[in-house]
Amino acid sequence: MNRFERLFSSVWGLAIIYVVFLGAYLGASDGRLRQHSAYNHFVYLADGWLHGRLDLAASPPNENDWARVEVLHLKDGRTLKGQFRSNGPTDRFYPLHGPSLTVNSDEITSRSWIRYVSFPPLPAVLMLPFVAIRHLAFNDVLFTVIWAAFNPALLFLLLRKLQRRGYSKRSVADDLWLTVLLGAGSVYFYSSVLGQVWYTAHVVAVTCVIAYAWTAIEASRPVLAGLFVGLGFATRTPLGFMFPLFFFEAVRVTGGWDRLRRLRREGLPAGLLGKCLRFSLAAGAVLAVLLTHNYLRFGKFYVFGHEYLNIAWQDRIQKWGLFNLHFLSRNLACALVLLPRVLAQYPYVKVGAHGMSLLVTSPNLAYTVAPAERSPLARGLWITILFTALPSLLYQNSGYIQFGYRFSLDYMVFFIMLLSVGNRRLTLLWKALLVLAVAVNLFGAITFDHWTQFSYDDSFFPHGNN
Repeated sequence: MNRFERLFSSVWGLAIIYVVFLGAYLGASDGRLRQHSAYNHFVYLADGWLHGRLDLAASPPNENDWARVEVLHLKDGRTLKGQFRSNGPTDRFYPLHGPSLTVNSDEITSRSWIRYVSFPPLPAVLMLPFVAIRHLAFNDVLFTVIWAAFNPALLFLLLRKLQRRGYSKRSVADDLWLTVLLGAGSVYFYSSVLGQVWYTAHVVAVTCVIAYAWTAIEASRPVLAGLFVGLGFATRTPLGFMFPLFFFEAVRVTGGWDRLRRLRREGLPAGLLGKCLRFSLAAGAVLAVLLTHNYLRFGKFYVFGHEYLNIAWQDRIQKWGLFNLHFLSRNLACALVLLPRVLAQYPYVKVGAHGMSLLVTSPNLAYTVAPAERSPLARGLWITILFTALPSLLYQNSGYIQFGYRFSLDYMVFFIMLLSVGNRRLTLLWKALLVLAVAVNLFGAITFDHWTQFSYDDSFFPHGNN
């Protein structure tokens, strides 16, 4: 082991990775660091908890992505909480509890609205100590930047674990290149410098994915793996679907698929049931807390509140639901084929509000389909990517407004693991593509939601019911 390898096998190497990415994110965040973002929903959620509330104490600072429940006081003394829907009779009211009913305007003595934060709450939990000190003035941008710099260092640790266990033949230098792919050569870069409820969730979610992957390899830590799936679900809903990697690993290390096919004759492979049970109990404990939180706010365990978002495309949600095959073609296009608009004059390039293809922001990911070696981890990783990606591909929102397909961060770590265990040599072309990806994503980190001349409101996918 040479001096370079010894350095990055020590805590000093991890500190260097952290400081380098922290500097990159601080630099790209520019003036955003001066104050909290306009969409610091998690700060409001944490502040509400500290004051014994599940709703907002007052009207929010804007009307962007808050769940809004209407409160009606009727002449007969009843109080109803719920919503009128725009895609049906205007006098039909859908309460939080019970069946819908007709409410005429002359029956209403007064009406008001309650706002909630409907985003999964783990980032607010992490902010609690700081919000207790700074209250609503807490800077979510600084929190996100500081947290974001940890993830490249954690990914590097994960990649080195793959090498130590024999799944990867990567050198320290190779793993540093792969670390750069996440930290600066993907949409993680611009997501790390904004604050804002959506991007803070993405950054915390990547931490949960890395921790889950670490504990799921060889199904070595069932309780922790289940815990991190639960915490991932408490940050980004699609992460509740990243369980296949643990299951595939549990099957592999307890006898393999052939043994499982002989289930009737031989019974469950030794240890498989126990591993899956411990995993499920840990994930279920977190899920129980989340479902209780839902029930206390919206009266149903399975409703987390996005149905009540006060947004321009509420009609679309009410017609098609939050998840529907109707949205699949649009979301696949956003993930795979959307390109920027290239101009002959300044500003020369503009990015649509639906973002750009993953093959533009992270072209190196194309190498995942051409591994040099077949890894025992590959099947579980590919199935996990499919399961984790599917909820977002069926979701009513493409990620709009975005620089690149931000929902890919739910499974970006799994893609990088595939590159690691595929053991294809990182050629000069691969590294050139990564340098290009870093340039593209640095541009996004600096300009997105900041220099508006480089963006335009994409009409390729109309709003409303489309």
